[in-house]
Amino acid sequence: MRTFRVAILDLYDGVPNEGMRCIKAILAEFYSSINQELTYSVFDIRKLGELPDLKDFDAFISTGGPGSPILEGLAWEKNYFQFISSLIEFNSKNEKKKELFAICHSFQMLFQYFELGEITKRKSTSFGVMPVHMINGAENEPIFKGLEDPFWSVDSRDFQAIQPDIERFKEVGAEILCLEKERPQIPLERAIMAVRFTKEIFGTQFHPEADAEGMQRLFKTEEKKKAVIENFGEEKYNEMLNSLGDPEKIALTEKTIIPNFLHQAYAKFQQFQ
Repeated sequence: MRTFRVAILDLYDGVPNEGMRCIKAILAEFYSSINQELTYSVFDIRKLGELPDLKDFDAFISTGGPGSPILEGLAWEKNYFQFISSLIEFNSKNEKKKELFAICHSFQMLFQYFELGEITKRKSTSFGVMPVHMINGAENEPIFKGLEDPFWSVDSRDFQAIQPDIERFKEVGAEILCLEKERPQIPLERAIMAVRFTKEIFGTQFHPEADAEGMQRLFKTEEKKKAVIENFGEEKYNEMLNSLGDPEKIALTEKTIIPNFLHQAYAKFQQFQ
């Protein structure tokens, strides 16, 4: 039987990050669970202009990344969207489907690709361990199976998806499944945090790959501790560390969302072996 192959679409632009480590750790555990050797490849989309060949892979994870996600007409953006178009076309013509999971920066890119609403800069950075609220029957979404409403995840972004075009959502067949935390004291629209773009393409504006242990190590370093306290205050810093130590928060989300996506994609792959 042919092995199940995953491509990581790297949007980090060469910037050091925790996200890639977390994604690779999730993949290692997933491949171990299906008794298969690691068979994933990483493609540097922004810095090197690399893209996978659709025929060589069965599922795709598209990462977060630094900088503004607002489109500038750059070559890598056009190439990335061409890949997304090719994936959609492939899925429309083949019984065997290929799935894609988009994280944060990739989610914001896809929100623009499908023309579903606005991506705007936030008044202030959203950073920390945040509750994510399900809507529109999201509790029935297989990728969220095992989570409560609300569930918790790491949020780290200066931009947001807002102002959904409901008619366009209907036209595309997309659905909003999660919103950011409730802030009744702040008269601002709540950002969209998860969307099923198509039957095979899913995305979150938060970071479901973040692992509690690694995040704790990172935030206990003097450099990161100082940066967080300077930008967000000591109370926020201590709150984050406490949340990271709660097994029902980040650890649960990390062990649920992307693993569910991978097992779902693998089950579809097996149907054609």
